[in-house]
Amino acid sequence: MAHISSGNGFKFDRPASPGVVRPKGIVGKEEALRMELEALDKIKREKRHTLPVTASSVNPLPNPMTQTSTSRQEKDLIVFSESETQKEEQKDKFEDIDLEKLTKEELEKLLLDDSFGVSKMTRPSSLLGCNLSASYPGGHAFNPASFHWTPTPTHAQTPIFPSAPFPKPPCSFQNGFSPALSPFISLPAQQTLFLSFTTVQPPAALVYQQPAVTPEMAKLFDKIASTSEYLKNGRSSSMETQSGSVKSLEPMPQPSEPPYISRFEWLDLDPLNKRKEVEVEETRTVSGCPFVEESGTAKDPWDAVLLDEHEVVDNGSPSEQVKSKVTLATEPRRASTGAAVTRSQSLIIPATSTDHSPDKQVRGTSFLLTQNMLYSILQGNEAQNLEVVAFCEDISKSKFPHVDLATNPGYVLSPVITQRDAGGDSGGSVKVSIEISDSQQPVTFTCDVSSPVDLLIMQALCWVHDDLNQVDISSYVLKVCGQEEVLQNKHSLGSHEYVQNCRKWETEIKLHLLFLNTMRRDLARTAEDDISPIVLEKYLGLVERPFKEAVTREGLAEYLEGYHKQVNLCLQNESTLYKTVDSVVQSVKNLCCALDEIETPAITDAIKRFKRSVNLPRTRNTSTSRCRSPDRLSPWMKQSPILSGLTDAVYDLAKLYLRSFCPTIPGCTMEEHMEDRRDSREASGTTEHLQFTLFAVHGIPATWVSSFEKYYLMCALTHNNRNLFKPVQSKKVGTYKSFFYHIKWDELISFPISVALLPLEAMLSLSLYGVLNQNANNSPDSNKQRKGPELLGRVSMPLFDFRRVLSRGSKLLSLWTSPQVLQPGAAGKGKNPSERIILQVDFPSPVVDVLYVGPQENGCPDPQSLEPLDLGDRSEIEKLSFFSTRLSRADRQLLWDQRYYCRDYEYSLPKILASAPSWEWGSMGEIHSLLHHWPPLSPVSALELLDSKFADTEVRKVAMSWIESSSDDELADYLPQLVQAVKFECHLNNALAIFLLSRALGNINIAHYLYWLLRDAVQDPAFSQRYDRILGTMLYLCGTGLRAELEKQTRLVQLLGALAEKVRQANSSTRQVVLLEGLERVQSFFQKNSCRLPISPSLVTKELNIKACSFFNSNAVPLKIALVNADPLGDEINVMFKVGEDLRQDMLALQMIRIMDRIWLQEGLDLRIVNFKCISTGKDKGMVELVPSSETLRKIQVEYGVTGSFKDKPLAEWLRKYNPAEDEYEKASENFIYTCAGCCVATYILGICDRHNDNIMLRSTGHMFHIDFGKFLGHAQMIGSFKRDRAPFVLTSDMAYVINGGERPTSRFQLFVDLCSQAYNLIRKHSNLFLNLLSLMTQSGLPELTGVQDLKYVYDALQPQTTDAEATIFFTRLIESSLGSVATKFNFFLHNLAQLRFSGLPSNDEPILSFAPRTYTIKQDGRIRDASIFSFQKRYNPDKIYFNDFFFLISPGQSEPQFVFRTFDEFQELHNKLTILFPLWKLPGFPSKMVLGRTHIKDVASKRKVELSSYVHNLMRGSTEVTQCDLIYTFFHPIARDDKTEGVEGLSKTLGMLSPTSGRVEGEVKLSVSYRNSTLFIMVMHIKDLMSNDGADPNPYVKTYLLPDPHKTSKRKTKIARKTRNPTFNEMLVYSGYSKETLKQRELQLSVLSAESLRENCCLGGITLSLKDFDLSRETVKWYKLTTVPYF
Repeated sequence: MAHISSGNGFKFDRPASPGVVRPKGIVGKEEALRMELEALDKIKREKRHTLPVTASSVNPLPNPMTQTSTSRQEKDLIVFSESETQKEEQKDKFEDIDLEKLTKEELEKLLLDDSFGVSKMTRPSSLLGCNLSASYPGGHAFNPASFHWTPTPTHAQTPIFPSAPFPKPPCSFQNGFSPALSPFISLPAQQTLFLSFTTVQPPAALVYQQPAVTPEMAKLFDKIASTSEYLKNGRSSSMETQSGSVKSLEPMPQPSEPPYISRFEWLDLDPLNKRKEVEVEETRTVSGCPFVEESGTAKDPWDAVLLDEHEVVDNGSPSEQVKSKVTLATEPRRASTGAAVTRSQSLIIPATSTDHSPDKQVRGTSFLLTQNMLYSILQGNEAQNLEVVAFCEDISKSKFPHVDLATNPGYVLSPVITQRDAGGDSGGSVKVSIEISDSQQPVTFTCDVSSPVDLLIMQALCWVHDDLNQVDISSYVLKVCGQEEVLQNKHSLGSHEYVQNCRKWETEIKLHLLFLNTMRRDLARTAEDDISPIVLEKYLGLVERPFKEAVTREGLAEYLEGYHKQVNLCLQNESTLYKTVDSVVQSVKNLCCALDEIETPAITDAIKRFKRSVNLPRTRNTSTSRCRSPDRLSPWMKQSPILSGLTDAVYDLAKLYLRSFCPTIPGCTMEEHMEDRRDSREASGTTEHLQFTLFAVHGIPATWVSSFEKYYLMCALTHNNRNLFKPVQSKKVGTYKSFFYHIKWDELISFPISVALLPLEAMLSLSLYGVLNQNANNSPDSNKQRKGPELLGRVSMPLFDFRRVLSRGSKLLSLWTSPQVLQPGAAGKGKNPSERIILQVDFPSPVVDVLYVGPQENGCPDPQSLEPLDLGDRSEIEKLSFFSTRLSRADRQLLWDQRYYCRDYEYSLPKILASAPSWEWGSMGEIHSLLHHWPPLSPVSALELLDSKFADTEVRKVAMSWIESSSDDELADYLPQLVQAVKFECHLNNALAIFLLSRALGNINIAHYLYWLLRDAVQDPAFSQRYDRILGTMLYLCGTGLRAELEKQTRLVQLLGALAEKVRQANSSTRQVVLLEGLERVQSFFQKNSCRLPISPSLVTKELNIKACSFFNSNAVPLKIALVNADPLGDEINVMFKVGEDLRQDMLALQMIRIMDRIWLQEGLDLRIVNFKCISTGKDKGMVELVPSSETLRKIQVEYGVTGSFKDKPLAEWLRKYNPAEDEYEKASENFIYTCAGCCVATYILGICDRHNDNIMLRSTGHMFHIDFGKFLGHAQMIGSFKRDRAPFVLTSDMAYVINGGERPTSRFQLFVDLCSQAYNLIRKHSNLFLNLLSLMTQSGLPELTGVQDLKYVYDALQPQTTDAEATIFFTRLIESSLGSVATKFNFFLHNLAQLRFSGLPSNDEPILSFAPRTYTIKQDGRIRDASIFSFQKRYNPDKIYFNDFFFLISPGQSEPQFVFRTFDEFQELHNKLTILFPLWKLPGFPSKMVLGRTHIKDVASKRKVELSSYVHNLMRGSTEVTQCDLIYTFFHPIARDDKTEGVEGLSKTLGMLSPTSGRVEGEVKLSVSYRNSTLFIMVMHIKDLMSNDGADPNPYVKTYLLPDPHKTSKRKTKIARKTRNPTFNEMLVYSGYSKETLKQRELQLSVLSAESLRENCCLGGITLSLKDFDLSRETVKWYKLTTVPYF
């Protein structure tokens, strides 16, 4: 029996030398049951009752299932007799009471009855021996080792209860003893008032063991606990008291400030308390040995009974793991006060519920739990996010087996681009070189680009195998040399992107023939990968997140263990009660702080009750002041339900936080949660309005408290990105502080809309606004300009969960806030942007779930049964379906009314659905029926259905079924948009996410690209949690090999990012040193392993080429990284790594250009676009592929001085320098024409701005391309109020010089205009595609793509409503506007000034003169003895129309004189660079270039010949350092043009060609003739090779008539083109009101005339066309030969 002490402070004496406690005998189960029956019968028969005993003040066990088996109390009964009179009185008073039907009011009245408190005998039999008071001050920790109780009385002693310690009026809610109770206790064995105990020692407390509690008693306790009289006295709603033990844990961190000292703190100074601690310590051991009670065996007969009862109730025994945890928990441990705690020290009142699920085991259990138990509690159903569980299950079902090579090749497949042959270079043959392992030399042969890869393998195998019948062709692959990628055997050779790039750069196609089994398959999944469970957080260690990582379940278990330890200390150490209370409160605060400073109302109320229970008022008895009993402490020790309520609140918060922000446990399945399903009713049958409670915003920054006076929330219901109802505003409140600052509303929000009308995807959008505190800055005029409310954050949540159940209970929502809102101000430190700001919303919790059940689909009429549609309506529908993207209300009404006729235009489905008048529950049957009967859309058309304006789950699911038909290579082009479209899904478990993950599982390119896109998307705070889970799932699915590769890439990016940031922050003088030090650290990374690059998984590098690494002198100071290819057959890989700039916009612009190129290629137009790769690898950092052999226009132009941008020849001369042969130069010029056309169209459509000459590059092969897309969609770069980009696109005179081959327009410029027009019209046909792709990116966070206003620019640029002819005219005018813009050249000039940094002469690998292809030395050419000017000459170029350059013949004094041709500008360049190279040497003076007045060109040349002769003479006789420098020898070294022999004969030939024609007519005109809507359209496009009578350049224009026309009413004419023989007009001449029959009787006469200012216009030729020869039903475009015709 436990140690017993009285309530008056006197303790019974013990023997001086106590012996070892005699252990209880082991009682069998049958005997225990027999003893129980006898005891219960005796109680019922004699109506006995026991002394009221308080619960021991220790803490709970973790689980009701396990506590009954291992931690039961000793249930010894102390029975006392009753008189017959008392029994009759008891019977008469309670025989009619039915406890089951007794209401709370009746029970409360009964308990407050005066007669009820007169005697203990007046209680119902079910309450006998049970203390109903929570204020009884007795009850302290005790140890069963103190003594053993013997029921036989030996001698009489003094009364043990002389008086009650706290005199109060008679009431059952005072203490456990009524004042009328006799102070004597009788036993049934003999009628004596004394018990046999050892001698009493004064001051320890007396504790009596509580009797066994039946379920009926427990029910009555619950009723008593819920009465108003009980609750208003500050009691908890439960009568449970709890105990247990935990393994040791360090206390939680305490606050730095001193703890609060209560007004009752003096009680801790009572010396009697110190003696009590000693006495308790002495009772812990017997004969120096600790008393340990075994937990596995029931030594008490009642333990055996209760063990058996547990087995019956649970229908099975607990698992071994649970038993082991409980065994650990039941072992006694030494508390900080020195008292031992055993399982027999607690009283557990079982709850009425029999639910033993792990998530509920904390209720009604002891306060002390092991960490393993706590962790198991946190794994219960209520702590799991079931949506994540369902998502992981669906993903597991969609996995591909690792043995399937089609979906698990383990290597990268080369991308395929479908291309339509357009004749010429698009088809034809190519030279292929194949490396074969068994052959020492590569096999080289020529094949057609349309040949399948299988055929190439067969041809290669012919060199090593005699009999191909014995060879399996499919077991061989062709790997790209230098890249870890393989050609796809079933596709043609020319369709592969690698082959197309080789043809574009005119490089050799190098392949390697490999046996499939010898291929590296290190990225393939394995059998272990297939069986491993999904653990979302396991592989996300290197992922950057916008928020700090949520506390884990293990970490939360540690916080809870610390909380339980503080509670245990509080219960055990009554001497320091008021100190330990603060520790308990602090442990709760620490827990809330770890959970993002969330403090629920349940925790707040529980803390208040907890503190109030400790500070209850008490009276002191002067007679016992000297020996103060522990019973004089606060009665809170009997109020363990208060602690139980606090514990429940803490665990409720922990579970709520876990299911809101933490990942699920591995292996959790939906089947485990099926038993938790509740009854439901259909939402369509409910009449309630939507309502919820806005409680509070937790974890607000400190700056908000001082900066904002009031806060309010705007609550909106949205669907399809539109409001369903007018938003509701909450009340305006300030900030509150309990544990932490928070904004508290606790306001019920009700929308006047029925739940039955809500769509399934209805979203609740909440926006937090702050009203600025006008006096925050203490500014005297702060009230003069009152600012409006500031948006602080927003969040959205679906009203129906993934199971279609209406939201219920509390929800924690993470607010999205802009970085500016979180910036620290002057008032205090701001909140770390990585910390969450949580909004708590409480939904009603009905008894049954509200389940959304969609309506039945309506029938869809057969298209054949529809009546014919009116031609006007059909024409309008066709127009709306094709061209319109912005529909008026009338347009939407027309499309919806005629929706069944629109099935002929399947691409109109998105517009039909967007025109639906309603998406309420009643309309969904019609919408879904139309959707399911619609013809399938193409994948690119179905992309529009993934936009935010289509939230319906079924619509998005059907769209994904259509997108699934796209190939992996097509999917890669639209992958960024698909990743962004995940934001518009209502739930994590959706068809789009599963589709992306399944495609990534089967294709390494997709997985690689998806990984970096998801890493970037995780940075979006509004959707971080969703993308985080998808990324974790992808890393699990991809397998160990690919996962390890991605981790290496991530590590490499981190190293490069850190290095780039250091170089960027360093001074210009120390940057090179910092770079070299950092490169060594990166090199050490490569010493361990090779690594694939983020820009492409096929590029594998093994080390750095440190000597070739450098940095660029731009604002961002990006790094140039040179990497050694891991493939010995590959070239060096050069990339740029940039920090400090957001590369996502560059990625989007390059993606749009790449898609444009794909469209052009599919239509047979190859504009030879340069596509380079760019990837964002994190916030404001990324990697860009460097295009080899390319240079910026600025660097090319400044070779001609800072004003080089105003000159026409720099680009042409630079291309001629690298392409000295005439055919090479012609090819480079052709490449320039095609790429320039593509760049003009692409940059105009996308509105690419900030186009200075450092953002445009030119490759030595003539390919021009743009870089750095920091400004687009028309957001021009500004210099103050000056708009830098004023032209539609960049097209300057030096570009036109290359296009024309000179300064005057030629037929090549007409080709350029035609290419631009054709490319523009092809993109316009796909206007919807580009608008949809950009629309899907509006939520990506790009600053210049945020909404409709940005899309409007693209819509206006594409002009989808115009015809091709009108668009051609429009773009021609844009070309003229851009070419004539002076602003572009001036912009280039300003940039040259800003970037003017001359760093000396170029390095040896660069030419030191702009016109020389390389640098030459005296060692190569031998010494030049002399040089002189021989003559000057006007040289002829066939592509030029007139001449403006003079060439000088220089004769170097070698053994054989040699003639070279140099221009005056080239002499000036030589002199300028000699001046820089030899600043201290005196060089001869150089003649001035300026010529004043009108001077004959021959006289100017003669004068300059004399001046240059003197200059060369003096120069060659100067110092040897000057005459023998590389600059001199490079200048005089012959180049390609010096080999041509053109003299007087060539000049005579040229002049002869330009002589008067004397009536000859030459040239051709290109016309477009079309007819529609009773209108004839004649578009005059180009004229070429015109000849004038006097040989001068004419000023041509075109005039047309429809003959016969005697009155000349049909005259139409174009504008005048000045001084050109090859004009481009692209003007439309329109003849309206003519029928086809009338036109067939007419002739079109066209005349070309030259406008003369001083004489009559002369005719240059014309044509007469009979319109009856034209098919007016279609457009005719043709060149026509000009002839001599009469004209009016």
